[in-house]
Amino acid sequence: MVGFTRPPCDTGVIQAAICSDAALSQRRKRLTLAATIVGSSMAFLDGSVVNIALPEIQQALHSDAAATQWIVNAYMLLLGSLVLIGGSAADLYGRRRIFVLGVTVFTAASIACGLSPNIAALVASRAVQGLGAALLVPASLAMLGASFDERERSQAIGTWAGAGALMLAAGPPLGGWLVDQVSWRAIFLLNVPLAFAAAGLALRFACESSDPHAKYLDWSGAVTIAIGLAAITWGLSAVPAVGFRDKTVLAVLGVGIAFLALFVAIEARLREWAMMPLSLYRSRNFSATNALTLLLYFALGGALYYLPFGLIRLGGYSATQAGAALLPFALIMGFGASFAGTLTNRLGPRSLLTTGPIIAASGLAMLALVDFRQSFWVGVLPPMVLLGVGMAITVPPLTSTVMGAAGKAHAGIASGINNAVARIAGLLAVAALGAVLFASFSYHLVGPTLTQANEAMTAVMSGQPGLHEEAIAAFARALRAIILVTATCAALAGLIGWLWTEPNGAHASA
Repeated sequence: MVGFTRPPCDTGVIQAAICSDAALSQRRKRLTLAATIVGSSMAFLDGSVVNIALPEIQQALHSDAAATQWIVNAYMLLLGSLVLIGGSAADLYGRRRIFVLGVTVFTAASIACGLSPNIAALVASRAVQGLGAALLVPASLAMLGASFDERERSQAIGTWAGAGALMLAAGPPLGGWLVDQVSWRAIFLLNVPLAFAAAGLALRFACESSDPHAKYLDWSGAVTIAIGLAAITWGLSAVPAVGFRDKTVLAVLGVGIAFLALFVAIEARLREWAMMPLSLYRSRNFSATNALTLLLYFALGGALYYLPFGLIRLGGYSATQAGAALLPFALIMGFGASFAGTLTNRLGPRSLLTTGPIIAASGLAMLALVDFRQSFWVGVLPPMVLLGVGMAITVPPLTSTVMGAAGKAHAGIASGINNAVARIAGLLAVAALGAVLFASFSYHLVGPTLTQANEAMTAVMSGQPGLHEEAIAAFARALRAIILVTATCAALAGLIGWLWTEPNGAHASA
């Protein structure tokens, strides 16, 4: 994922039937839980360590801003497009089997990432890594759900979520330390020992389970949405090199929109067999919460992608310091959500789905005004605390409202859709805000041609020596502009929470 958060509704997909081996010992259950925690931690760590390493990777591999975006975009594209079909594959072919396959693919790709000689090889390896994550993440949760009965499941989920929060919090400083003390390549090779532990525990102790009613994989939907998102992402990321009016960019964006329209048509035709049943959107709450998710995670994903460049290139932070600067947000977001969950029952979801995004928007607006050269305690810490509090308040009611809107029969697929929407939002944010960043940078850097402006922005983002003050100042203004865009998106998410969601979170048809 982009940034340092676990998307909403991760635990909502745990709707699996109990393993046929009903006599699972407590030891096997605990070790199965350990396997799911370690496996999920690979994806959680990946989402929280890679962003910190991006400035160093861009410098080491001599890549421009657009190519650097694809280090994140390639991963998010495959993960966001295929996570739903990954869950269906686990139900059809066996949760343990798909989990181990996902871990294997993810690990092989991680090794390839760590050994990549150039940016093209790294991007290709990241795409394969996204495919592996799309298999292991839903399969790990389904495997967990199949191993514990309803009485024990809540405690298991709590343990899993707490461990995930710990990994999310540890990721930024750990990633920064590895970049500074070892190499950016170490952040990918870190997955290898985790993979051996996860696969070994799963094969030795986890039971195999599947859904006897699962019969169909929506490959047509998965392929069309992947092509559509890839085209739109490529078109937006190409803007710095060729401009907004380039015919190729416009044509590719048109192809992307056409494939997304085709995806909607396919899902409408498949009805209950679709990986994204459109009938769910008849619920006002389901539509509202997914729109809110798209805007809020667009804001969060974009801000957390570009923030390390501000900290490192403008503020002079080391990678370790940049990772530590994000630790307060990760801790509050990771652990605060469990405390905020009690507020949902007391205050109702609508008030929290309004207040949380507004607080997050306030934090982002404050961040846009920060001079990264000033003291961390005065400049960066206050907005990061607000951002963490806002997200922690939002996620519990968001999850409960999504699942409540769909009803018990569709809670798993509804939560999976919301999870995918959050990941896709991060993908679109990196690409779209990259275009905004370049447009603002070019506007403030008067004189150079399109190519010269692109080269100047790449020089700033990769930390090349001998930069002109005008280029650094233009980048600072451009970064402020995109963070203000993210603040606006978060505020709009809060507006949707107030105007569109039902006061009590009950199901409501549109």
